[in-house]
Amino acid sequence: MADVGEVLMSVLSTIRVPKPGDRVHKDECALSFSSPESEGGLFVCMNSFLGFGSQYVDRHHARSGQRAYLHITRTCKAKKEDDNNSGSGHPPKKKPTRLAIGIEGGFDVDQQQYEEDVKVVILPDRQEVTSEDLGAMADVVRERVSLSMAGIMAADSVSHTLQVQQWDGEVRQESRHAADLKQLDNGVKIPPSGWRCEVCDLQENLWMNLTDGKVLCGRRYFDGSGGNNHALLHFQETGYPLAVKLGTITPDGADVYSYDEDDMVLDSKLPEHLTHFGIDMMTMEKTERTMTELEIAVNQRVGEWEVIQESGTTLRPLFGPGLTGMKNLGNSCYLNSVMQVLFTVPDFQSKYVSNIDKIIDEAPSDPTQDFKTQVAKLGYGLLSGEYSKPAPDAGDENGASEPRGDQIGIAPQMFKALVGRGHPEFSTNRQQDAQEFLLHFINMVERNCRSGSNPSEAFRFLVEERIVCQQSQKAKYTQRVDYIVQLPVPMDQATNTEELQEAERRREEGDSSALTVRAQIPFAACMAALSEPEILTDFWSSAVQAKTTATKTTRFASFPDHLVIQIKKFTFGLDWVPKKLDVSIDVPDTLDLSTLRATGQQPGEELLPEVAPPPLMTPDVEVKAPVLDDSTVSQLCEMGFPLEACRKAVYYTGNTGIDAAMNWIMGHMDDPDFSAPLVLPGCSSGPGTTPTESLSEEHLATIVSMGFSRDQATKALRATSNVLDRAVDWIFSHLDDLESMDVSEGGRSAAESEGGRDPPPGPRVRDGPGKYELFAFISHMGTSTMCGHYVCHIKKDQQWVIFNDQKVCASEKPPKDLGYLYFYRRVAE
Repeated sequence: MADVGEVLMSVLSTIRVPKPGDRVHKDECALSFSSPESEGGLFVCMNSFLGFGSQYVDRHHARSGQRAYLHITRTCKAKKEDDNNSGSGHPPKKKPTRLAIGIEGGFDVDQQQYEEDVKVVILPDRQEVTSEDLGAMADVVRERVSLSMAGIMAADSVSHTLQVQQWDGEVRQESRHAADLKQLDNGVKIPPSGWRCEVCDLQENLWMNLTDGKVLCGRRYFDGSGGNNHALLHFQETGYPLAVKLGTITPDGADVYSYDEDDMVLDSKLPEHLTHFGIDMMTMEKTERTMTELEIAVNQRVGEWEVIQESGTTLRPLFGPGLTGMKNLGNSCYLNSVMQVLFTVPDFQSKYVSNIDKIIDEAPSDPTQDFKTQVAKLGYGLLSGEYSKPAPDAGDENGASEPRGDQIGIAPQMFKALVGRGHPEFSTNRQQDAQEFLLHFINMVERNCRSGSNPSEAFRFLVEERIVCQQSQKAKYTQRVDYIVQLPVPMDQATNTEELQEAERRREEGDSSALTVRAQIPFAACMAALSEPEILTDFWSSAVQAKTTATKTTRFASFPDHLVIQIKKFTFGLDWVPKKLDVSIDVPDTLDLSTLRATGQQPGEELLPEVAPPPLMTPDVEVKAPVLDDSTVSQLCEMGFPLEACRKAVYYTGNTGIDAAMNWIMGHMDDPDFSAPLVLPGCSSGPGTTPTESLSEEHLATIVSMGFSRDQATKALRATSNVLDRAVDWIFSHLDDLESMDVSEGGRSAAESEGGRDPPPGPRVRDGPGKYELFAFISHMGTSTMCGHYVCHIKKDQQWVIFNDQKVCASEKPPKDLGYLYFYRRVAE
């Protein structure tokens, strides 16, 4: 023992006590997915507080010289049967009564109980010191080591602080309209029952407007249920903000919705507001489910394996390399699905997994903050098979039961924290759009692969847009980079129109037994809608120096190795209310896009002159701005968007109308310069601009090295006040806006073009035949991208496999017609 005491004394200066703000990684290894529950436990450095599994702790000791580690091991306690458990290892029978997590009445978070063993280990000889052993050591050693041990164990781990441990979806804020709500003295009195929508006679999901007493139906859901949007339409016509859900009124309160604030709210004057229309809260009884109860029902359904996919089928669990499940960290199924698919792509495997030893050897002192290390760690975790093992069933001590598909899997906490850091959405535990996350991750890969191989090139392709002025018949060609093909859904091309109409008729008649009928859309109709010319009605033609009509045709200037197709299921109605199209599309297993290859300028075809639109003129001042459609700008401002954002939307869509401008706004709302003043080409020293001569040459060179032209790099730096990270984010989120800048044919770099003296004119792209085969797809269940659940299907060795978070099973009926994102790979000829 004396020898151990002497060793501890010699390393005492390296043992720290965690202070507020220190990041303590005591739940997950920085270089693998080992945890205290893993074989060998977790070793936490008592100086840096980084955690390491048994296979990496010696490496950290050798690199850092640190010798003292806190060794934490946990073993799972067997669960005791109680009244709340079904006895089969499934969720408890007790149903949640609150839309909440981790609090009384909320969803059961199934907290596992563990027995914990903690001791100090001294490397390289792995001498062990327990708390009892410290009692016989010198006071200074005992005090410092005990404080460090206690501090590490008491500190919130990084993963713990990143998770939402308690969440209450019922916490609502007082509406800003409640205190001074104006109510019309129109003599309206509402009976205590027997309500109907005043427009369509619907008898359920009814809302009474608290300003004028109108009783109208609620929103229509994606599956056709709910209402007919009449309460919402009434708000849009009148601006009357608050409505109460009839049937939820009790002496304790009611559901109140603020259309202006777009949220469920509190109304402290609700009794007074109801009395105005003859409703006495104290005598009312609940007859309809509250919005909270409806959301609980949806969340419970979403969590059921059979309901999500392939219901009624017994699915065979799969284990092994490339068949590793991922734990849901709280609405992280969008991330799980995307990363499962990406690590099926050879480019990502070779970049991050094949080189994992080299990546780990070159990792910085804090690998938890290194993008390449964390991506490699995730890829190896998914592909190695080390974590693809059946999860232990605490209710089955002998392990006699059949595996249910759940795996130990991996919990990508460090990865999620790193890729989401600083992002307004991906840093939260809210549900997100898988397509937006895919583009966000590709953006990060681009930023972190400025030298060396870049796996995102597998998805990168060039799009050629050909605009023909109908008056002069002259054409304009532009090219832009893209990563995803967005496939429109022409609802008017449904092949089961009669069935849809009959289902709609029965629903309007209140037939609750009517089955939901899904629109059947031919894939060929979607492709035809993608390739057909688009009519531009307010196109400014440089040939005739006036606005005229033009046609725009989009084609592939190159075909990527891997093609991603997004079905545009999420769209906006005529009232700009988001909705999801419930459709079935016969997506094919093989695809030939050869006929959609761009051909470039045709023989004898004349190009539109490169002349800018005329500037606005006043008697005294020349304003360097194109003519903007004031009516479109006004309409956008009335929707609540910032003026400068509206001006940019109209400018960058070329005055082509409210629809195009609105789509631009929806695609750029997360841009850091969304509300910044419009920066025009050729303007210098204007508000929000940076003169060319003050731009950092180092920043310019960095962006140019990524494959963009100097002009493109200059524009990005000007738009972001010469801040490199913001400029890189800006350039990848404004690829459409850069389409007017020159991109060489095939995306060749300057070294490959004549002379080789100019910087690369555009990102490098691969090209090849346009023939593809389907290898994966991601499906979404729910009413919008902001809620619901994602799963993915991946074809492995000619067998479809379903990945549903920690469940990995052989797929019996892959629902290829209901996907959201489809992934194809090129077929070698």
